[in-house]
Amino acid sequence: REEDDALAEELDGGEGEAQPWSLQEARLKAKGKRRVRRTSSRDSHRDALPEKGEQEPDPSSPKGKNHDRKSRMGKGRGLPKKGGAGGKGVWGAPGVVYSYQEPDARDPNYDEAAQGNTVYATVVPELEEEELEKTVQPMVLEYFEHGDTLEVVELLRNLNLGGHKAAVSSLAVVLSLEGKASHRELTSRLLSDLVGKVLSPEDIAAAFDGMLHDLPDLILDTPEAPQMLGQFIARAVADHALPLDFLERYKGRVDCEHARAALDRAAVLLRIKRDVNRLDNVWGVGGGQRPVKHLIKEMNLLLREYLLSGEVSEAERCLRQLEVPHFHHELVYEAVVMVMESSGDTAVAMMVKLLKLLWQTGLVTLDQMNRGFQRVYNELGDISLDVPLAHSILERMVDLCFEEGVITRQLRETCPARGRKRFVSEGDGGQIKQ
Repeated sequence: REEDDALAEELDGGEGEAQPWSLQEARLKAKGKRRVRRTSSRDSHRDALPEKGEQEPDPSSPKGKNHDRKSRMGKGRGLPKKGGAGGKGVWGAPGVVYSYQEPDARDPNYDEAAQGNTVYATVVPELEEEELEKTVQPMVLEYFEHGDTLEVVELLRNLNLGGHKAAVSSLAVVLSLEGKASHRELTSRLLSDLVGKVLSPEDIAAAFDGMLHDLPDLILDTPEAPQMLGQFIARAVADHALPLDFLERYKGRVDCEHARAALDRAAVLLRIKRDVNRLDNVWGVGGGQRPVKHLIKEMNLLLREYLLSGEVSEAERCLRQLEVPHFHHELVYEAVVMVMESSGDTAVAMMVKLLKLLWQTGLVTLDQMNRGFQRVYNELGDISLDVPLAHSILERMVDLCFEEGVITRQLRETCPARGRKRFVSEGDGGQIKQ
């Protein structure tokens, strides 16, 4: 009642009595204000319901309340906080490049001794024993083809051999034991070139120590392994790839007979070649590295031994050991010239038999066979000065080779013939030779 009286007095300005309709209206207004004050604090967190005709806001819309990033403090321009780059676990605004920050001395992780120039290096993991064999074996086999030690050195430098450096030498030597003499010569050169660049003399010494210990197993595949290993040791000592006292370390300490045979072989070679710095001929100069005169001499000796023994297989084996397939035309040339310089038909038949076997086995190719005969054709004029019957002997041999399928028809037709007729002396029975 006191509030009603105060409200009525306020409406009448403090004068006179309040009108009934005015008092009732004032009561309704005051009641509405009290209701608004009570519900505003209670429901302030709820969204106001949309009025009739107004569309309800989409929660997924950027303008919705859940996605509204405007300040709730009534400050700012209504933009997202920190330009959209703020908050925990974010990378920052797009396009921002962070510059180098000086180390803070107050940082708990700050280490004054570690500060300075930072050097970044590529770390190559150390090769395991199985991976080493898979990586180095193709490298060594390829080296046997091209013979370039510098390429092998560069490839090995890119590998982290770690404690398996001795395995490189062991693998190369074991592969060469199963190969040719030229492969063993290349392996000796490789060991010499690797010292000081990739391997040390002690690494190679450790490799030979392991191979001497494994000689009983190596003999199963290569019966001549002790002698070959002794030659490897002698060549490595002469090339300064092994320490000079390598053989002295084993005096009185070897129980295995195979290892003792290898060391005795190395000691004998070093004693014989004590006045020579390098044992370059311990394997023989293999393949095309031999002088041409030496190859010609070897082929001439091969053919003469064949004419005496008649063993075709032995002649084939000796030719293969020379390892000069690009020079087999010299054998064909020497064989034809030797037949023209000999007397009788026996040499012709034997040489045709040898050339036929070499042609059938593929040891002498078509190109090498043609080049050998063509050289004889070109030099036939000079050969006739020493062998007057060279033309007739050559024609007979060419015909026999063509019948046996050794040469082609075209090569037979290009065989030179004597261009004029002449009367021979009375001792020839008055025959006319072409």
